[in-house]
Amino acid sequence: MVSIKELLKITGIPVLFASLCCLSPIILLLFGFGTVSYAASLTDVLYGQYKWIFRLLGLILLTISLIIYFRKKKICTIDQVKRRKNEIVNTVLVVLISAVVAYIIWLYVIVHYWGVFLNIWS
Repeated sequence: MVSIKELLKITGIPVLFASLCCLSPIILLLFGFGTVSYAASLTDVLYGQYKWIFRLLGLILLTISLIIYFRKKKICTIDQVKRRKNEIVNTVLVVLISAVVAYIIWLYVIVHYWGVFLNIWS
C-alpha cells in the first residue's frame, strides 16, 4: 500500500498546479507584482473561465506521477500490470481520492481564506 510520504510525493505537485487559478494571483500580490484589484480581476478570469484547464493539468500531472511511481516499483510491462492488477487499482483509487480531498481542502479552505485575509475576495 502507499505510505503517507509517497502519497504526498504523488499528489503534491498536481494539486498545486490544479489550484494555480486562485493561487497565482495571491503569489503575484505577495511578491509585489500587482495590486489587490489586479489580483481580484485575475482570479475572476482564471477561476471563471479557465478553472477546467487547471484541473485538467492537475489530472494530467497526477497521471504522470502515478506512471513514475509504478515505474519505480518495477511495474513496466503488461504482464506485470496483469499480475499486480489489484495493487494498481487500489493505489490509483487511494491516490485519486486523496488528491481530490487535498485539492478541495487546499483550494476551497486554505487558499480561499488566504485570499480573504489579503482582501482579494470576500
